[in-house]
Amino acid sequence: MGEECVSGDFTACVRREFPALAHKAYLDSACIGVAPLRAVRAVTDLVQGMQYCPAESGTAMHGRLNELRAQARPLVARLIGADAADIALTESATHGLKIALESLPLRAGDQVLIPDLEFIQMGIMWRQLKDRGITVRTVPHDESGRVTVDAVRAELTRDVKVLALSSVQWTNGFRADLAALSELCRRRNVWLVVDAAQHLGALPLNVRQTPVDIVVCGGHKWLCSPFGTGFLYLDPAVRPRLRRPLAGFFAARPPARTWGESFLRPDITPLQDYEFSEDAYAWETGGTGNYPGAVGLSASLSLLLELRPQRIETHLRTLTDYLTEGLDRLGLTVVSPRDPRHRSGIITFSTGRAATDTALMGSLLAAGVAVSVRFTSGVGGVRVSCHLYNTLRDLDALLAAAEEWQRRPRRNGRPPAHTRSQPRSAAARIIGQRALIDALDDDLMGLITARGGVSRGIRRSRLEGAMARTDLAREREIVERFHHRLGQDGTRLALELLRMCKGDT
Repeated sequence: MGEECVSGDFTACVRREFPALAHKAYLDSACIGVAPLRAVRAVTDLVQGMQYCPAESGTAMHGRLNELRAQARPLVARLIGADAADIALTESATHGLKIALESLPLRAGDQVLIPDLEFIQMGIMWRQLKDRGITVRTVPHDESGRVTVDAVRAELTRDVKVLALSSVQWTNGFRADLAALSELCRRRNVWLVVDAAQHLGALPLNVRQTPVDIVVCGGHKWLCSPFGTGFLYLDPAVRPRLRRPLAGFFAARPPARTWGESFLRPDITPLQDYEFSEDAYAWETGGTGNYPGAVGLSASLSLLLELRPQRIETHLRTLTDYLTEGLDRLGLTVVSPRDPRHRSGIITFSTGRAATDTALMGSLLAAGVAVSVRFTSGVGGVRVSCHLYNTLRDLDALLAAAEEWQRRPRRNGRPPAHTRSQPRSAAARIIGQRALIDALDDDLMGLITARGGVSRGIRRSRLEGAMARTDLAREREIVERFHHRLGQDGTRLALELLRMCKGDT
């Protein structure tokens, strides 16, 4: 499938990877992305395999799981133009930001700048450094919802040691001029900390071309990864100046070739001096990791890399141009920047009032169009997230539902507010239910394929052991189990499964 995505049609590849979205207008990736089929299968295969512990021992299995988790680092590095040694795996953007805050060499009297449009988490976390004598100030946005380089420059006093910002803002999709901010921070000797959670997966970023000291990113939004995944990038030039956080032994170098081999040494003790790497993985927690999440992240990243970030950006530009034109026709106010240099996959629009924005969102949700409403510092509205799996048909559904909402009878010049108690239309419910059926069918087909692979492995083992190709007693046991759960239909299903898997049980 990967080769087809590299050389084949973009739309066809995306359709294969996201079959559950064929009949659903999901435009809310800035909140939660949708996992591709390969990520779902990777997680399922790992979890199902754990019931067999396929390695020869628990120690060997744990080592294998660590190796699988580590495979995500070079894929992250490729995505942002870094080296694998520069990447630490985290559970979220928040986790990465926490490590950054604890690692930066800040002192009492130092100041941190953040835009006033920032995601709430950014402000909450930096404000907690107040007891260390560190203050946080905001850079104001202009009348068009931008945080300009000039505005940042105006706030850069001698006490400012950190500029922390989201490269794409969560409410209006404003895309910062990272190149100019990077140059400014280097001239002023200011740390540049970037939250790329609303950026990566939708837009390219190359840290060699645009130097950034620290990048944090969660996986569950535009990277389309399972929850509990993310990464932290640490510029190798600045790592020697960072405090390394407390970490477990997996973040240290083993005294032997592997930690499994180290445990065999009689001289190992808990209080001996262990050496930590200068690579970014030394900033990880160093304990047992989120292995299913890591393999899911790797699978999702492999898809993004095959489709190519530049091609995804071009696709999103087509979608956002189309949406902006449609919103203009309806007379709805586009809140997001129109300048292509500051555009992202997020297009936010407004009716002019927060209450009616919320009412319109409710109407869109009832029509089967998934969007959000977000505000920060007075900027926001109905937020639409256009991602690689979205199509012009999704946007037509949104525009048609918005136009229908505008045509409803008005009270005091305003459309009636939508409440969550209003039932969704039967057609909208059917669309959602069909999407679920499609997803379940894909799971079933994936499980059948996996079952066939296990059956072939059993056949090879029986042949190597000079046993009969088929164990009739085992087949009878399978049929009886299916019959017990599903009756006669279960019997027929079991026999068909045995046939498809060639009876190699």
